[in-house]
Amino acid sequence: MELLNKEVRDVTKKKLDEEMTGTVKIAFFTQEQSLLIVPNRVPGQECMYCRETRQLLEEVSALTDKIELETFDFVAAKDKAAEYGVDKIPAAVIVGQAGPGPKFYGIPSGYEYTSLIEALVDVSKGSTGLGEKTKAALKSLDKDIHIQVFVTPTCPYCSIAVRIAHQMALESPHIRAEMVEATEFPHLAQKYNVYGVPKTVINETVSFEGAVPEEVFLGHVLKAAGQVET
Repeated sequence: MELLNKEVRDVTKKKLDEEMTGTVKIAFFTQEQSLLIVPNRVPGQECMYCRETRQLLEEVSALTDKIELETFDFVAAKDKAAEYGVDKIPAAVIVGQAGPGPKFYGIPSGYEYTSLIEALVDVSKGSTGLGEKTKAALKSLDKDIHIQVFVTPTCPYCSIAVRIAHQMALESPHIRAEMVEATEFPHLAQKYNVYGVPKTVINETVSFEGAVPEEVFLGHVLKAAGQVET
């Protein structure tokens, strides 16, 4: 059974065809294959929604020849996971000419489906729609920044925070940005006290809730980097 209905497929295909300017790769990490070769493992225990995430990515990548989907077993391909900075699954990394970009931990369904499609377009272009002031500030970063945006598929505002984080990662090699689906990683939700979404955690030191404007988001990033916004 297909996850995307005809209307969603048609709208997605039109957007990808019209807005993608280059090719991208989706590096998908799962653990389903390991279940076939490692004894005494309970199917479904290792990776919630791995199968559904794989199917979603397969359906999206089938809509255009500008997307290549490459699937890795998280256990068997641990060196590749380390190369892409993947430490949990299911994980999808959008890879462009500049290398690994936005990450999705958990299935990008519901409102986060939009985040996935926008990330594919942005990476294909190698540019974003962030303001010039934001871009200049991000280029001045001299400290590595790790942004985690905790979401749920039913949150209508979460995709706004995810999009800004992912765009910032595309504008600065010092930033890595990740969508984290909170219900699939409850231990992380508990660790970071995620009681409402979106919740954004930057470098383990700065956190905030809600979909804030770009300039406010930037202020939090600069604070985590120990820089003063000018």
